[in-house]
Amino acid sequence: MNLLPFGKLPPAKPRSFVPATIDLGDWPQIAPLFDQLELRAAQATTAAAFEKWLLDWCELSAALDQEGSCRNIAMTCHTDNAEAEQAYLHFVEHVEPQLKPRQFALEQLYVAHPQRTNLPKARYEVFDRDVANHVQLFRPENVALETEEAKLGQQYQKLIGSQTVNFRGEEKTLAQMGRFFEEPDRALRQEAWTLVAKRRLEDVEKCEEIMDELIKLRHQIAKNAGFNNYLEFIFRQKSRFDYTPADCLKFHDAIESEIMPAVREIQNERRQKLNLGKLRPWDLAVDPQNRAPLKPFADVGEMVARTQKIFNQLDAELAGNFQEMQNKKLLDLDNRKGKAPGGYQSTLAEARVPFIFMNAVGVQRDVETILHEAGHAFHAQATRSEDLYPYRSSPIEFCEVASMAMELLGNEFIEEFYAPAEAARARKTHLEGIIGFFPWMAVVDGFQHWIYTHPSHTRAERKAAYIALMNRFGGDVDYSGFEEVRAHSWHRQLHIFLYPFYYVEYGIAQLGALQVWANSKANKAKALGDYKLALTLGGSRPLPELFAAAGCRFDFDAATIRPLIQLARTELRKF
Repeated sequence: MNLLPFGKLPPAKPRSFVPATIDLGDWPQIAPLFDQLELRAAQATTAAAFEKWLLDWCELSAALDQEGSCRNIAMTCHTDNAEAEQAYLHFVEHVEPQLKPRQFALEQLYVAHPQRTNLPKARYEVFDRDVANHVQLFRPENVALETEEAKLGQQYQKLIGSQTVNFRGEEKTLAQMGRFFEEPDRALRQEAWTLVAKRRLEDVEKCEEIMDELIKLRHQIAKNAGFNNYLEFIFRQKSRFDYTPADCLKFHDAIESEIMPAVREIQNERRQKLNLGKLRPWDLAVDPQNRAPLKPFADVGEMVARTQKIFNQLDAELAGNFQEMQNKKLLDLDNRKGKAPGGYQSTLAEARVPFIFMNAVGVQRDVETILHEAGHAFHAQATRSEDLYPYRSSPIEFCEVASMAMELLGNEFIEEFYAPAEAARARKTHLEGIIGFFPWMAVVDGFQHWIYTHPSHTRAERKAAYIALMNRFGGDVDYSGFEEVRAHSWHRQLHIFLYPFYYVEYGIAQLGALQVWANSKANKAKALGDYKLALTLGGSRPLPELFAAAGCRFDFDAATIRPLIQLARTELRKF
């Protein structure tokens, strides 16, 4: 059974090393290719031969990456399908554990190779740095632990993907319930929000158990690699050479001083317009003038067509890229039972095409999400002529500039979804969401800083640490009677479970995206040109250079934040 909407995709370039008919889910067929590469390393006695060896290694890595991506896509599209789950787990349990030490062996050969220093320095600077770093970090004993970590992540996705409620006689996913939080009828909103909150509380124990196990595994992984804690380890593992944990804490402080006043201003305006004494959690998504929720589209097909029109106006090349995704069926966008939560873009590394996954239910957030994930897709498409596989992706801090900037640039043409008055309302909602995101990012990032620097903490201590962060960054929302819901609200943030410390990147990137947007206010053509040029660089340059190519500063202190938030607040006053 083929559970992939796009079927079997051919490689972007014909294979010259990996056999055309190989089963990349069968380790006995894969292993001989690593044997060949290991033998050939010593035979690469010139820089040209060594580069050819590298490109063959890249070809194999891309093919295996795509195999794993396809199995993950099938599993997340069909979490209730036993075949998809089995295929994913087979790869995680029987291929990846074998793969990691063999990849490491090749990295060791690369680092020790006499031709390494004869490669063009500017071309290989980032690749060389990252491989050397990985060689220093790799520990064979961590392979089994990382396998257990991946399995726990799959358990979390299956648990969250199975959550449904019965609302007024109909079974609905929690994502589908989101539209009721926008309803003008406050009693209906409260009913819907309370039902969802109680459903999440039913799985508190299971989520806490998964988190307990993940913390133990991750702390042991860090200790095995010679680090005091997982925070120190993950910064090195993520190749964060351009900023430190201390910089992140300063970022949190800057959010508190520069952004929290704007958050409270927005919340106060909302409270006054709703004529409420206090904001409650079910009052945060409704239009503050009690207008009916924005309904940008009736079905996914309409959403895709209207998004295409946005890109047609923005840029011909980007419009062609989005049309290609439709032609090749590289989209799975509707929400349905049994589908994993959230949204993502996954690059099929050998075909060099992007795939977008999301859970559209007909709300304004879906418009923001499709623009966001399309930005990631455009990034993947911009680098497909790059043969050095690791350079076809960027550090997350810049990957998210690609996506978040596209939300802002695409929003200039949001009238494709709305009449003018509704378009202004959508833009206001989006900008308020950007401002409101930064405090939540600080909570998620700060929470993980605390968790992994206190690995022996109790659940009660963990709960107290989270509540302290919510008190600092939560703004003026009254959770009376729902204190337990607030104390465990981090359970819905899949990054904490699946992608530890992958969240501050969103904050750093959002500052980059706001700078692209600010630049477009001055010169749209130049801002878009710089943005597209930066995308073509992939991961071939260090972060500060990628930001500079896009016309941005790589800095996230108060001085950088202040003018961007001032611009956003100025724009908000126009609505």
